[in-house]
Amino acid sequence: MTTNCSHETSSAAPARGPRLALPMLGHTRGSRSAQTCHFRCGDACLTESPSTSSAPAFEQLARQAIARRSLLAGLGAAVVAGAALAPDEARAAGSGRGRGRGSRADAAASAPGALAPAGALAGFAPVGPVAADVDDVVVPDGWDWHSIIAWGDPVERDAPAFDLDAQTPEAQAKQFGYNCDYLTVLPLGGSGKRALLVANHEYTNENIMYPGYADDESLTVEQRMTSMAAHGMSVVEVRRDGPGSPWRAVPSRYGRRITASTTEFALTGPAAGSDLVRTSRDPGGTTVVGTLNNCAGGTTPWGTVLSGEENFQGYFRNTATPDERNAVYGISDTGRGWDLADERFDLTEEPNEVNRFGWIVELNPYDPFSTPRKHTAMGRFRHEGATASVAPDGRVVCYMGDDTGGQHLYKFVSRDRVARNPRQGRENDVLEHGDLSVARFAVEGDPTSDYDGTGEWVPLTRGGRSTVPGMTLEEVLVFTRVAAAAVGATPMDRPEDVERNPVTGKVYMACTNNSGRREPGAANPRVRNRYGHVVEITEAEDQTSTTFTWALPVVCGDPGDPSTYFSGLPASEVMPIACPDNVAFDAHGGLWVSTDGQPGSLDLADALHHVATDGPERGRVRTFLTVPVGAETCGPVVDSVEGSVMVCVQHPGEVDGASIENQVSRFPYDGEVRVPRPGVVQAIKRR
Repeated sequence: MTTNCSHETSSAAPARGPRLALPMLGHTRGSRSAQTCHFRCGDACLTESPSTSSAPAFEQLARQAIARRSLLAGLGAAVVAGAALAPDEARAAGSGRGRGRGSRADAAASAPGALAPAGALAGFAPVGPVAADVDDVVVPDGWDWHSIIAWGDPVERDAPAFDLDAQTPEAQAKQFGYNCDYLTVLPLGGSGKRALLVANHEYTNENIMYPGYADDESLTVEQRMTSMAAHGMSVVEVRRDGPGSPWRAVPSRYGRRITASTTEFALTGPAAGSDLVRTSRDPGGTTVVGTLNNCAGGTTPWGTVLSGEENFQGYFRNTATPDERNAVYGISDTGRGWDLADERFDLTEEPNEVNRFGWIVELNPYDPFSTPRKHTAMGRFRHEGATASVAPDGRVVCYMGDDTGGQHLYKFVSRDRVARNPRQGRENDVLEHGDLSVARFAVEGDPTSDYDGTGEWVPLTRGGRSTVPGMTLEEVLVFTRVAAAAVGATPMDRPEDVERNPVTGKVYMACTNNSGRREPGAANPRVRNRYGHVVEITEAEDQTSTTFTWALPVVCGDPGDPSTYFSGLPASEVMPIACPDNVAFDAHGGLWVSTDGQPGSLDLADALHHVATDGPERGRVRTFLTVPVGAETCGPVVDSVEGSVMVCVQHPGEVDGASIENQVSRFPYDGEVRVPRPGVVQAIKRR
C-alpha cells in the first residue's frame, strides 16, 4: 500500500533508463521485492520523499516519549528476549507448504498468550510465527478458510470465463480486478443472507499476468489496456445460507467494475472546474475518466464507499518541464507505458491530467448506474484511505494518511451535517465542502502524564478559504503536500491507514516504516525505521477538536529487539509484528492490524494481528492469520459476533524472478489457473 513500498529505501538510487525492465532475480530493496517497487509505486522508493516542513521529526518526539513511559513503568527501554522465535527458528517452524482450502501449515506452532478478543473470536490460538516462504493461508486451530472471489472471476452477469491466454480489456472490465486492497461488506436486504462486497484494485503485476512477458517494452497495447481495466474497484454480490456460514460470490445486477479507463467520475468541491484540473478533453474541469492505484478506503455511515488514490504519480510519462509544485509528488519521467495506449498519460500532451488523480473517491455500491465522485475538498496527496464518522453535532469527520516517508496526517471536517442514522445507500454532498487540517505533534512536558505527547490540527482551509499564506484555496487542495509543509506539519514515518475506534473514540494510525530517517535514536521510531509503529490519538473533546494527545501502544519489530516497545510488556508475552498497514475494529472495539513488509523485515509471512489497547493486556500482539508467499494482508473485515474474518490476499507470488513460467505461489489453489490470483478469503470458526 504504499510509497517506500513497505521496504527499506536504498541510500543510492540507481540510474534510470527511458523504460524499466523487470529487475533481476534476487535483487531486493529491504523488506519488499524489486517487483513491488516497480509495479506498485513506479520505483518511487528509490528516492526519498521531499519534505520542507520545519516541524521536528516525529522520531525525536517518539524517542523521548518511549523513554519516559518505560521509566514510569519501572522498565528499561530494552526488554529481554523471551519466547519469540529467532529468524532461523521461525523459518523452521513454518517450513511446511500449505495444501489448499481449510489447511494449515503443519509446523506453524501456536504462540504463547492468554485469551485474545471478545465474542466469537475470544480464545483463538495464535498462529506462527510463520516463515515468509510458506505458500498457504494459515489460520488458528478450529478455523477454516475458503476463497470468495479472485482475479478474473465474473463480477457482472455477462462476464466471460477467465482465460489466461486470451485476456482482453473488454473481458477484464467485467471480471474481478487485480491486487485487491480495501474491502468492505454491506448489507443487502434484511435476511442476512445477501450483501455487497466492495474491493479496491491497487495495481497490476504484468510479469505474472501475461504469458510471454519479457519486460515492459514487450507489452502490447491491448495488454496495457487490460491492465487499466484490472485497476479500480469491484462491487460484487455475495450470498450465504445464513449467519455463520461461508459467503460466496454471485454475478447479479449489482455487479459492477470501476476501471482506470472506462469509468467517468465527477469532480466535486472547490477545486472542480479550476484552471489546475482542466484538460483538452475536459475543458470544464469537472469530469475525470478513471481512478488509479486505489489503496485503502472507508465505509460511510450512509453506506457509500470511500477509496484512496495513492501512488498515482507512477502512471504518467513526464518529458516536459513539470509544474514545480508537483515535484513533491514524485512524478516520474517514464510512467508505466500507458501513454502508448492513451496519450492523456503523457504530461507533454495533457500537463493537468495528473492533477485529476490523488483524491478520495466516493462510490454508491447500491446503485450500479450512479456516477462516482472525487472530492477535492479533502485534498490531493497519496491517499492511503479515509474513514468517516459522525461527530456529536452531525458533521462528518474523516482521518487520512499520506503514505510516504516524511509526509503527514490530515483531518477533514464537513461543513454540512447528516442525520444521526442516515439511510444506507443514500447519496449526499456532505463531503463536497468542509475544512481541511494537518497534524502537528509535540512532546508533553509533564513526565507523570499517562500519554506521550500533545498535538494540534493546523488549518489549511477554513470556511471555504485558504489559511496558507501565498496559496489560493484551489492551490491548497491540488498541491496539499506543499501547503502542509508550509504550515509546519509533522513529517511522519509513512502514515497509512487511520481508523477511529467506534467503542472508545480513540484514533489509531499505522506508520508502516521509514528507512529514510537519518537521526540516530536508541528506541523506536529509530534511525532507518524498518519496522514501523502504531500511534494512538485521543481528541480533546470529540472528532472536531483542534487539539489532541497521543501515545505509542506498539513500536514494532521482533520483541527480542531492545528498540521495540509493547506498552511495557515483556518479550515473552507478545508476538513479532512489522510494517503495520491497515487497521480495523470489530464490534467489541478490538484493534486488528494487517501488515505489508514482514517478509523482508522479519523473514516472516505478512499477517493479520490482534493488538490489545487497554488494561493490563495493552500492547499484547497475537497473530490471527498469515498469507501466502509474496503476498500482503489487506482490508481486514472482522466480525467478532459471528466469528468471521475476511482479508484481501494481495500480490501472491510477488517474488523477484517470478514469471508465468516460474511461479512461486498457487493461491488460491483451485487447480484451474496456472498463475496465482489475488483475491478475497474468509476464515470462519468451525461449529
